[in-house]
Order: sequence, then C-alpha cells, then structure tokens
Amino acid sequence: MRRRDFLQGVAAGTLTFFFATPLGAAPIVPTRPGTYPEDFNAYLKISADGRVSCLVGKVELVDMVLGDTDLCPWDMPTGGSLTMWHTAPVLRGAAAEARAVLLRMASKALGAPVSGLTLKDGAIWVKETPARRTTFGELVKGRKMERHLGKVKPKSLSDCTLIGRRVPRKDALAKVTGAAQYAGDLRMPGTLHACVLRPPAQGQTLVTADTSAAERVPGVRIVRDGTLLAVLHAQPDTARKALALALVKGTFEGPEPDVDDVRIYQYLVDKAAPGQRVVISRGDIAAGEKRAATVVEGEYRNAYESHATLEPHTSVAKWEEGRMTVWASTQSPFVFRDAVAEALKLGQDKVRIIAQFVGGGFGGKLVGPGAIEAARIARQVPGVPIQVAWNREEDLFLDGYRPAAVVKLRSGLDAGRGAITFWDSTVAGVSQGEAELCYDMQSNRYQAPTVPGLHPLKVGAWRAPNAHTNAFARESQLDALAAKAGLDPVTLRRRLITDARLLRLLDLAVETFGWEPAPGPTGRGIGLACGAWRQGLVVALAQVTVDKRTGRVKTERFLEAVDVGLVVNPDGARQQVEGAITMCIGQALSEEIHFKGGRILDKNFDTYLLPRFSAIPRIQVVFAGTDTSVTQGIGEPPVVPVAAALANAVFDATGARVTHVPFTPERVLAALKLVPAS
Repeated sequence: MRRRDFLQGVAAGTLTFFFATPLGAAPIVPTRPGTYPEDFNAYLKISADGRVSCLVGKVELVDMVLGDTDLCPWDMPTGGSLTMWHTAPVLRGAAAEARAVLLRMASKALGAPVSGLTLKDGAIWVKETPARRTTFGELVKGRKMERHLGKVKPKSLSDCTLIGRRVPRKDALAKVTGAAQYAGDLRMPGTLHACVLRPPAQGQTLVTADTSAAERVPGVRIVRDGTLLAVLHAQPDTARKALALALVKGTFEGPEPDVDDVRIYQYLVDKAAPGQRVVISRGDIAAGEKRAATVVEGEYRNAYESHATLEPHTSVAKWEEGRMTVWASTQSPFVFRDAVAEALKLGQDKVRIIAQFVGGGFGGKLVGPGAIEAARIARQVPGVPIQVAWNREEDLFLDGYRPAAVVKLRSGLDAGRGAITFWDSTVAGVSQGEAELCYDMQSNRYQAPTVPGLHPLKVGAWRAPNAHTNAFARESQLDALAAKAGLDPVTLRRRLITDARLLRLLDLAVETFGWEPAPGPTGRGIGLACGAWRQGLVVALAQVTVDKRTGRVKTERFLEAVDVGLVVNPDGARQQVEGAITMCIGQALSEEIHFKGGRILDKNFDTYLLPRFSAIPRIQVVFAGTDTSVTQGIGEPPVVPVAAALANAVFDATGARVTHVPFTPERVLAALKLVPAS
C-alpha cells in the first residue's frame, strides 16, 4: 500500500514536514511491543553537504530511508491505515524539535536572536541582513545533534505550506522508466535462485525426497532444512525446471479437510456453532422483535479471496559473518526481522531487513514466509545471496486469504420507520470488527465464534479485515429493510444515523452524485452503502447495469465521499480511494479462490479473475471539508462499503438481492430467478 499521504517534499537540502496531528500531542503509544525513540536524531540525519535524510520504519516512499531495521527506529507495520495515525505525530514532533535546535545553533553562529532568524530550504539567515546566513550542513557537519529541548510544539497548520496542496508522486519517474528496484530486480554477484518443493495441498509437509536426477543438472545445488527442500541454480529458469519436470520427487503427509469452495459456508457455520459467544448485547431482542412492524431475515456470504498482488512474495537473503541480511518485499520490516530471527534462533541484532519497493501488499506482506525460506536456505550456503521469488501459482497457493464468512441477520423497523427495534447478527468466519455503525438501534446482539482453527485454509489480513464483510451484510440488510418498508435507502439512513459527520457525508455524496432517491427497485441501478474504518467514514454510491440474460454486472459509475479528517495531499488521497474502488470491484464481482480439500485449483489469472480495464467505471472522489488538524489513514476506509453499494445497485436495477460475494454471473442469474413476476 502506498503511503504517499505520509510525506512528500523532502527534497535535497530541504527539511519540510507537513503532518497533521493535534498540535503538541504526545506520541501515540504503539499497540505492539517496541517503542518510538524520543531522540529526534533517530529520525533525522543531516549530512555535511546539508542533505537531510528522514529515517522511518515504514516502507515504499521516496527520498526517505525506509524499512531498514539497522538504520530506522522501530515502527509498526505499513498497514491498517496506521502511518498517519501512529508515525506522523512522532516524526512531526521530531522535526519540530530539530528545527528548534537548528535555530538555536544558528543563533549562536550568526550572533542574532532566534526571533530574528528565518529558516527555509535547508538554510537559516538573519531577516534584516540575508547575507548573514548558514546552512544545516555547516551547522551540523554530519554529526549527531547533541542538544535536546524536550517536546517542542509543531508550527501551526496555518504556517504550513504544503498541507492540503497537491504534491506529485516522487517515485513516478523511477517506476515508469523501470529504475525502481523491487526485490525481484536485485542481482547481486553470485546470486543463486532457489525454487522450493511444494506439497500438493495446504497443511502437508515433506517426508521423503529423491533429488538424484536434479543433482545431475550442471550447476544445480540441493539444500534441505527439515521439511524445506530447495533447488538452487544461477539461472531461475533452470532451478524451476528441475521441479517442473519432476527431476525432484517428494512424498508428503498430512490430512486434508473434507470441504471445498461450495460446501465451505455450511462447514464454517457448523464448526463455529459450539463456540459462538455474544460479544455485544444491548436491550431486549425479543421485546424489540415484538415492536417491529417490518422484519427482514438475511444470510450473507463471501468467498476466500487472494491478495493477488502484482508482485508475488520475493526476498534475497545472505548469511555472512554470523549475520543474516534480507532484502524483502515487505509491509512490515520489523515483523520480518523478528520472524527470521526466531526461525534461525538468532538474536534480533543478528538480522537485518532492508525493504525494497513493494509491488502491492494489501495486508498480504505483513508476514514473511518467503523471507524466512530465503533466510533458512541462505544459512546453509554462507556468503551466497539466495533469491526466493514465488511464481503466481505459489503466490495463490500460499497466500493468507481474505477469510470466507457467513453473516446471518434478523432485524426489524418500528411502525414509524424511524428506528431499528432489534438487530440480531451471528457471524462465522470473521470477527465482529466494524460491524456496528452509528445507526439508531433500540436493541442489538452480535455473536461471533471463538473456535481455534476454524478455517481449513490459511487466512490473513486483507485490507480493512472483517469490516468489508460486516459492512456488506449490514448495508445490504438495511437496504432490504428500506425496500420492504417502502422507503428509499437515503431517507431511512437519514432517520437512523446518529453521527453528524456521517449525516453530512451522506448528504454530500447524494448531492454530488445528483441522485433523487426513490423506493427500490427503480430500474436505474443505483445503490448506496456507508462504511467506517476506525474514525474514517465513507459513503459509496454505485450505478450498474445488469444483463438479465447472462447475469453479468457492469459498473458504470462509482462515487465515494470520504471523511478522514485533514487531507494532507489531495492527489495522493484521491489515488488511494480510486485504487481501493478498483480493487474492490474485482473483490465484489469476480475474485474467488476455488479449492478442494487443501488443494488450490486457481493457478493464475486465467481463473482467478481480476478486474480488466473494461470493468473500471467512471470514478469520482469527494472529500469532506473539515476544520480538524487530525488525519486518519486512508488505505482502508474506502474499501469497506464497495461490495454493499454494488449489491444494492443490482437490487435497484433488477429487484434481485445478491447476497454472495463475488456476484458471479451464475449467482446473479440464481438471484434473478427469485424475483417475483411483475
């Protein structure tokens, strides 16, 4: 995920920060082990030539030293929309203190009071006599700044020159020209490419292997570390062929669950049932149901889906002089460091992770199985760089998928159609994260399972974990209530919303879209959904056409109104939202992992269907005006309501309620058959 919103404009000789946070706020306490250093020198290095380097444990930004666990201070992962929330206040505070220290150093050097100095573009001069000047480089001379002033209040937002202004992406030229270095581009002298022998099914492990035929191929080396076996060669194609042509024969063992992509939903419900517990309970559900004039019952499902990043997991590892260095495609350098150290039984100081450009993460590169494989292999071949680059089949097979899930809902509206009298939800497959939104509910109950090993496949974080599953069920159910009660979906939400921010955002979205809502289905194919991720709010509006003969859904237009507080870089923020919408059109309409037992049937993008260019609609993004100085992350919020808005648009177009993500043509046709004849 990009963090372009985090910092732009740290150019040569320039120290310009434009983070938004409560002025003077203390650093946020991390939620993982580790601490943010209080010494601003941990974040800033000024060389003798005046160039300022900014060191941050996040990844994939330009003109910063990022994701190097030897150089950068400890930081949380680049995920969960945490960068602006967690790291920005810390770094902005460090910049404020460094600025104050530099002004005091310049005051002494120039013989002028701090109040009489101006600081800009890496230089400081006397206001009245600009010729009396010095530079950051001349003051610091490449040394660590020893003076500390404690917490220094950052300058006011009104004095900042870049906040709220479009700043071009500084990595664009490198990526367009191919100069950007991804882990797969690294070609260190003597590198051997490692291809790992994989089991036929998830959860199985290697027992025996016959490598005699592969060992006769010139230049091939075989490395085995427990159940890990790899073929090494200077050419990746040669190493890959040694596996593909069955030159290495292995036997594997391990059970396979008796389930597939069709039966998974009942499997999850049955397995979760004994461990279901009430996690939220307010009011009397039974009494609320008696008061309801309109009742709707629904079951909502979503399939396993892959992160399907453009760049599969790739790492290069080198074991030298008792230390392991790994160059990795990672969202989480410090998590990778700790995982490699644990796998090799080394101290954390004996492992260094250096992040490269990341060709997509979306939560899939918060963990580093490929990096661990590279490190384990490299440990057996001292002094030799080992590259492990998964191909697309491995990436789909070994991914930690977005969890499949089932959400069962029963809810009701009062006679006045202005309050939900009861809302009863039971989930299998995900937690209740972000299931609630600021709607008026007289009673509600949420049940979620506490069953270890619930999923037969490996699952993991997938952009706004849990939130999109729960939003799809909640917003579809709310739309169904509106339709049954004879209300349009906007009027019902206006009556139910209890948060002024969300109400303003709803009005902004409807007005910008130019929509005059009416009770559905209207045939126009317009759907609405609201969503949240932490304090970020989103209202989505989709317009679709549905081919009733084939069941294909075509997204014609998509708008999101977004409130994430102060928008630092409007251009970067808009790109984040557009990317989220594009990704989730695929998530909603076509992406699904097909499997039988532990065997993944999708090998490439011929069956795992990402959205094509022809599937991308006209996208419109509008940000809510705000007077706050607080900025929330924007990687996750725009993901949350996409599938629900599309499902509600399908209903408005056809009267068919699609309740299973993705809405494949087959599922749409099945839903159309349930629409009463007019």
